[in-house]
Amino acid sequence: MTKVEEKHAGNGSLVGKSQLPLEEKHQANDKPEANGKAKVSPKQEADGKGDTPRKSLNLYSWQEIQRHNQETDQWLVINRKVYDVTSWADRHPGGRRVLNHYAGEDATDVFRAMHLELDIARLYLKPLLIGELAPGEPSQERNKNAQLVEDFQELRRTLEAMNMFSANLGFFSLHLIQILILEALAWLMLWHFGNGWPITICISFLLTISQAQSSFLQHDTGHLSIFKKSKWNHLMHRFVMCHLKGLSVKWWNHRHFQHHTKPNIYPKDPDIDVGPLFLVGDLQPIKYGKKKIKYIDYEKQHLYFYMVGLPLLMPVYFNLQSMQVMYLGRYWKDIVWVSSFYIRYFITFGPFYGIFGTVLLIYLVKFLESPWIACVTQMSHIPMKMSREENRDWLSTQVLATCNVEQSFFNDWFTGHLNFQIEHHLFPTMPRHNYQKVAPLVRSLCAKHGLQYVNKPILKAFGDIVRSLKKSAALWMDAYYE
Repeated sequence: MTKVEEKHAGNGSLVGKSQLPLEEKHQANDKPEANGKAKVSPKQEADGKGDTPRKSLNLYSWQEIQRHNQETDQWLVINRKVYDVTSWADRHPGGRRVLNHYAGEDATDVFRAMHLELDIARLYLKPLLIGELAPGEPSQERNKNAQLVEDFQELRRTLEAMNMFSANLGFFSLHLIQILILEALAWLMLWHFGNGWPITICISFLLTISQAQSSFLQHDTGHLSIFKKSKWNHLMHRFVMCHLKGLSVKWWNHRHFQHHTKPNIYPKDPDIDVGPLFLVGDLQPIKYGKKKIKYIDYEKQHLYFYMVGLPLLMPVYFNLQSMQVMYLGRYWKDIVWVSSFYIRYFITFGPFYGIFGTVLLIYLVKFLESPWIACVTQMSHIPMKMSREENRDWLSTQVLATCNVEQSFFNDWFTGHLNFQIEHHLFPTMPRHNYQKVAPLVRSLCAKHGLQYVNKPILKAFGDIVRSLKKSAALWMDAYYE
């Protein structure tokens, strides 16, 4: 045991976004109170000049830390400091599961990647500090490549110095204006020409484009600090996600942050938990096959993907999940905001289509949007490596699970710049208008350490979804009929 000053040189707080602690726990004077401790200004904390006393911290080895990796016993390491987050997990704004995903591991890079306002995040960390790594211990687990980790952290420092994490308000304002124009144009066409079938089809496509582009914008508002004031970021996120999309912010946060922290990792990434309807990757098909599980004919699952997965992802699967999370969690803010989405549609289109017709219009638009969003989100993950937990470094974890689609004006617009999925996963809080600028640096770092940086044409990326489903089906068949 040694005396050290309780000061964080760390990089923030683990995945779940600092924006939500600000919204839910921040006091009126912008001085959050963490577990009853004395209030300290973010600047004082960042400078290590708070009024909190010194206290004795234990020294720990990695061997001991790695034993605390259970749901009821969770320790994290951030910049060589050891934190016990067990009792705080249920209050974590990003959901309790993302903390458990890194229990017993070094969380420095994921910590830094997923948080915007680090000074505030450090205040919530402080009461959880229990010790630090012993002097002889490496900063990461011994199985990780220390040079690779250092090179990635140096790359991030370089990008920060280049101002690559600052959002261009004009870029996102134009994106929002595009969405609002499409919404207004759809109503004006209906008001001027009436509700005949040709006009209904036209406005459905306009609203589909608006919904798809809203999906990309809500991705921005959920990850980025577009405005200087946090409350405006929270408000914009709710406006886009709940009012424009009709989906719950809480549902998206808790699901999406798990995906970002452990992409394509069983069972930590909910985006690859699509059984029993589909089997993806190499492990799940073999598991089902050996257990003789056959809920559907998985040999034809690529056809089910076209018939079921593409059209029903948004109108059925995501909508039902969102409603379930809001109801069971009693997330009243989300319920009110999502209600405003349906109220807006009934006020705008109800006089032309009636209540039942407006409901059909809503789900027709979501039905048309669904294949677009499903292809854009799945083309960068389903064909890539899926595995159980291997405790890799942040760079390797993200690069192995993601791939890019070639850059072009159309690809950028059609995918909302999510064609730069590698950069998006490595730097979730980076504005998407900067992905193209940093991609060459990321590619160079991957080449230095022998990591394959996959970049493919968009049509090949779409085709790889089906090819990967066929490959998984073949693995299932081999195991099932052996």
